[in-house]
Amino acid sequence: MSANDWELVVGLEVHVQLKTTTKIFCGCLTSFGEAPNTNTCPVCLGLPGALPVLNAHAVTLAVRASLALGCEIQPRSVFARKNYFYPDLPKGYQISQFDRPLALGGWLPAGEGRRIGITRVHMEEDAGKSIHDRFAGWSAIDLNRAGTPLIEIVSEPDLRSGAEAREYLLRLKEILEYTDVSDANMEEGSLRVDANVSIRPRGDATLGTKTEIKNMNSFAAAERAIEVEFARQVRLREAGERVVSQTLLWDGAANTVRPQRSKEESHDYRYFPDPDLPPLDLDPSWIEAQRATLPELPAARRARLVSQHGISAADAAVLTGAAPLADYFEAVASAHGDGRAAATWVMGDVLAWLNDRKLEIRDVPLPPAGLAGVLDLVRDGAVSRTAARQVFFAMMEERGARPALAVADALGLRQVSDDGALLGWVDAVMADHPDEVRRLRDGEQKLLGVLVGQVMKRSGGRADPKRVNQLLRERLG
Repeated sequence: MSANDWELVVGLEVHVQLKTTTKIFCGCLTSFGEAPNTNTCPVCLGLPGALPVLNAHAVTLAVRASLALGCEIQPRSVFARKNYFYPDLPKGYQISQFDRPLALGGWLPAGEGRRIGITRVHMEEDAGKSIHDRFAGWSAIDLNRAGTPLIEIVSEPDLRSGAEAREYLLRLKEILEYTDVSDANMEEGSLRVDANVSIRPRGDATLGTKTEIKNMNSFAAAERAIEVEFARQVRLREAGERVVSQTLLWDGAANTVRPQRSKEESHDYRYFPDPDLPPLDLDPSWIEAQRATLPELPAARRARLVSQHGISAADAAVLTGAAPLADYFEAVASAHGDGRAAATWVMGDVLAWLNDRKLEIRDVPLPPAGLAGVLDLVRDGAVSRTAARQVFFAMMEERGARPALAVADALGLRQVSDDGALLGWVDAVMADHPDEVRRLRDGEQKLLGVLVGQVMKRSGGRADPKRVNQLLRERLG
């Protein structure tokens, strides 16, 4: 058998930190980057006599996420104690949900027309953090994260490649951000991914022995780790060896996975209902009220942008990748009136300017109306496209303090359409480039664009390129 004879089977478990100010069962802050062990109290430290109280806002956010994923909210869910012993788990158990989760079902797209099923969404608290690289020969514990509210989104084993897993994660991140459930920041641990990976002979319906991969700090890392583990399992099976159920850590530097521990099963955790927390009963009318507050979701927005603004599906996918980016584009398109031109500028010059400075769309200094003003200048023939970019850069630096026309005038970039001035530039360029003129007259039509570009350069971007093209043709006979 070869690698093509084996089918990859992947299910993802995604832990998402909910966007609350305080923890799930106490009033401690969830702010990132505080001094170690300062956002703690008797409840999240697990001190005797301390009792948990459920954060209502965390429930609201968990329900919003579940509804956006197409899940069915369960009218009653139950918090349970998941028992295991680890240095960063102060109580010796984690409060989670087991056989009575918050939501069931749902799906996300991945691949060509494929739906990846969602098994369940449940609420739980986060553990603390073990730090192994701060003190030589010692491990440190920071319990600031202990008790942070999470939802765990468990997919069906429907994914068949690392690329599909990456697309699934991108679509999930979009929904979490659109619904304002989480900032989904992987660098800060707000979104963490575990992958359950197995293989089976192609065409076989039986699931193979799975391994779980942890420590993937980006979607690209998740894609690569899954493919590496697929290749490892194929090598084992081809050699007549068996795959051992275990937890693996992804080592991106070495491009490999390494064993961490044997894989636990649910019975190892000795789940039982938490005696300090009553069942979570949700009123159906309240659930429907939450559904009514959901925003337009990414897939629907993509379809609308294509229909409303006449842009391509590929451009719509880029523009809806983040809600603030889509909002900015739509505001520019509305102010200017041409969605295609707005898309070209936002995806091109705006994103390039931000990427060069490692900024996000939320940091863009030019209001949508300011960018629309630049586009208006091009449409109205007041400036050339080249000159418009100079106006744009100037407006970005001064944070849109002046309207586009005023900036164009201050920079002397108003487009020149007077034939006298244009012919002066045209004749000068033709005199400076006699070889190109000769070859153009001999039939090398592509050189016309070269000469137009030289005229634009000589004019400082102020020449009307359409009229320049006409005058060059006339001069060339």
